[in-house]
Amino acid sequence: MKNRYIAGCIALVSSAALAGCGYLPGNSSGTKTVTVWLMKDSATNDFVQRFKKSYEAEHGDIKLDIRIQEWAGIGDKVTAALKSKDGKGVPDVIEVGNTQVAQYADSKGLRDLTLESMRDLHSQDWLPGLADPGSIDGAQYGVPWYAANRVVIYDKQLFADAGIKHPPRTREEWLEDTARLNTGQQQGIYLAGQDWYTLSGFIWEEGGQLAEGSGGNWVGALNSKAALKGMEFYKQLQALGRGPKSADEAHPFQYKVFAKGDVAQLIATPGTAKSIEQLNPEMKGRLGYFPIPGKHAGKPGAVFIGGSDLVVPEKAPEGDAGVKVVEALAGEKWQTDLAQTMSYVPNKTTLARVLADDPGAAAMAAAAAHGRATPNSPHWAAVEAANPIKTYMTEVLIGGDPEKAAKKASARITDLLADY
Repeated sequence: MKNRYIAGCIALVSSAALAGCGYLPGNSSGTKTVTVWLMKDSATNDFVQRFKKSYEAEHGDIKLDIRIQEWAGIGDKVTAALKSKDGKGVPDVIEVGNTQVAQYADSKGLRDLTLESMRDLHSQDWLPGLADPGSIDGAQYGVPWYAANRVVIYDKQLFADAGIKHPPRTREEWLEDTARLNTGQQQGIYLAGQDWYTLSGFIWEEGGQLAEGSGGNWVGALNSKAALKGMEFYKQLQALGRGPKSADEAHPFQYKVFAKGDVAQLIATPGTAKSIEQLNPEMKGRLGYFPIPGKHAGKPGAVFIGGSDLVVPEKAPEGDAGVKVVEALAGEKWQTDLAQTMSYVPNKTTLARVLADDPGAAAMAAAAAHGRATPNSPHWAAVEAANPIKTYMTEVLIGGDPEKAAKKASARITDLLADY
């Protein structure tokens, strides 16, 4: 996905440093070199090297050439590789954002991995928020690798001072507790007015959609009754703090606001807690986590889920071997290792247990089971670039007519998703 919001990751070594790990052309031993493109900061160098060493030891005829890619400009680079006619310079495995699979599949350059997904990777257990974006017209092109999503980070001390003994279990309780915490100079929650990822979860929780359709026939759906209910809940919650109505969570950076010590709650990925503690060491030990509450107790609310899928180009020189590398990275052994190393959510709901000792990641995993992704259109990137959703949110928060604003934003989304 375009917006990488996973905080606290350790930077990977550069592609130049890893280039020496590859197998040099011209060897006559029959060894195959599988080229893998992984994105910067998706995993630590230690994880990459562990996987490479282990995989090569288990597969004596395979050498892995793992090359780290920058997110900036990656779209054009991947598209160019997928459109290659002779396969020259095409990698065998590529990590892509889960919401990018549709646009890459639209190039007709991805290998269909449906059989392997069902037969070898137990796709029935995958997180829908990762699996669904990788499935286009019934074919699975993207294999889920890891996930991350927002939770509520809260100040346990401020909760205790307000007499709140446990995190809220429903949206109704959440509003009540937040109102109780919103007093004097203290904000019950800091929620920026244009945090459209959080709004998306509220809309899905009500049964609404950002857009509806398939292929090139997508229609904006912010003006549905369900979607409007999601926006109304957002407005109620946002009013219980002093977040700006005309800016997103990066203007200013919300963790900097929270670090001042007078905000009770923040909606963010768990890794944000590290940034808060680095800015204000006195916050260490005060931070807790809980899934964004849903409408009913015992079931977390729907959330936007981000992360990465693994794809294999149709023109990959070692495509069959690349599929086996994907199967290893997406399998239980390396999913467990990656999740515990990076505090990510594994690709299967059945593996959430491996995060039991990590409170932030455990809260994230509980919500991830109800995670969703943005509409599976190859043109969704155009919506994010123009982002009429943000404009719509501000119009409603400053007192505009919700239905009128939603209708206008939906029409703009329809236009941006049109397959001309």
